[in-house]
Amino acid sequence: MPIIEGERITKHFGGLAAVANVDFHINQGEIVGLIGPNGAGKTTLFNLISGAFPPTAGKIRLKGEDITRMKPYQICRGGVARTFQSVKVFSNMTVLENVLLGSLFGRSIGIRIPDANKAEAMELLEFVELSAKKGSLAKDLTIANQKRLEVARALATKPELLLLDEVVAGLNPTEVAQVIELIKKIRNKGITVFMIEHVMKAIMDISDRIIVLHHGEKIAEGTPGEIATSQTVIEVYLGK
Repeated sequence: MPIIEGERITKHFGGLAAVANVDFHINQGEIVGLIGPNGAGKTTLFNLISGAFPPTAGKIRLKGEDITRMKPYQICRGGVARTFQSVKVFSNMTVLENVLLGSLFGRSIGIRIPDANKAEAMELLEFVELSAKKGSLAKDLTIANQKRLEVARALATKPELLLLDEVVAGLNPTEVAQVIELIKKIRNKGITVFMIEHVMKAIMDISDRIIVLHHGEKIAEGTPGEIATSQTVIEVYLGK
């Protein structure tokens, strides 16, 4: 059963169709990759799913419920979390405080942060291997660790679907391998993953299926093996 699905999703910015008539579905427990050249509409599609802005046309359903016009906080509370292409951490807050913000999202609490939230945040920092950095300011982390922190903060909202936007971009081969293992661990926790990526080795190694966008349209979908041998996809990336 799809955890999320989109039907003829379209988004216009002025006269430009950033996403055009895209159908997609992500099944519970899958890791699905989203690839395409720069400007293909990948991040726009994530923005539509997460409610950053509404589609011009089409419908998005989360566990069968229409979320097309919902606000980002409503979609997050419904079980969707995301990271960003450009890392967005709270630079002058500690690593632990960043994750606590995720765990406290949408909850009514007093001035004192419950011990349970602190324990949950520490568990997530251990999960992403950042517990030793809990007291460091987020701005002092390496890019690789800021990306891990952003993942931990997203996981703190208790998502069922995690949207990862270029989480391995800019990392060295060792760091890429470590993040791939982290994503597998996330899936093993029962969380579905939809990820945008330009690092082909990462996307091919980890995805159950891959969706390909070009000029806002879906041009291919299939297993990594099918996508790697698709003449249409090869032409888009390498030219005819």
